[in-house]
Amino acid sequence: MELMTLKNKRILLTGASGGIGKAIAALLDQQGAILSLVGRQADSLNSILESLSPTAHQIVVADINSAADREMLTGHCAKSAIDMLINCAGVLELQYFDQQDPQTIDNIINTNLLSPMQLCRQLIPVLKAREHAVIVNIGSIFGSIGHPGFTTYCASKFGLRGFTEALQRELAGSSIQVSYLAPRATITALNSATITAMNRALGNTMDDPELVAQALLMLLRKNQCQRYMGWPERLFVKVNALLPNVVAKALIKNLPTINQSINQQNKSEG
Repeated sequence: MELMTLKNKRILLTGASGGIGKAIAALLDQQGAILSLVGRQADSLNSILESLSPTAHQIVVADINSAADREMLTGHCAKSAIDMLINCAGVLELQYFDQQDPQTIDNIINTNLLSPMQLCRQLIPVLKAREHAVIVNIGSIFGSIGHPGFTTYCASKFGLRGFTEALQRELAGSSIQVSYLAPRATITALNSATITAMNRALGNTMDDPELVAQALLMLLRKNQCQRYMGWPERLFVKVNALLPNVVAKALIKNLPTINQSINQQNKSEG
């Protein structure tokens, strides 16, 4: 199998100013890729740009939840002859579903699922013009395992995983490869202090963002359709697919700790 080279590949990276996005940008820069860094804050993007090698990298200030901004990104990709789209933007919240603010639910579903889908739809014609193009959707282990306290987030990542799988099959035989990366819990600002404390209490390992970037690099180099991170999380994904009640019992045992974390969070915010 021929390994993919990233030198001079032109890549659009959404969520570039997040913890995982920064780590991905740094590693792809080391591989010689030419990046278009997408985020909502120019200051954050410029800070990342300054940390990269002096090359043809660009920043694109855009909100992927905006139809007008997605249209602008489509034009940018056509003009820049983008070879690859990495959908890395994401949001989450630890909260009881019945207490979650409706606007927060909308934001999580839009940011994690609907907007990446729309961006893919708009960029497929652009990517088909390339000899070899790639779409990578950054999902989550929670895209395969429903976890209490993260119901909306799980729904968005389950949807992203299903969308990616269907799109892989739909575009089979085209010039576009579609891939899915599923990290486990990661140490970034996306996780509140409450989530971090809960993960520690539950004994859940949290990876550094650089480890996620390395996993993405391996996925790209090996032309993989999917890659799941972490042990025993990878095992839980397989068990949950075959014997969901086994995983359900294990997670239900954690409910007291999860409930305590949510209640403490809500009390402190109230």
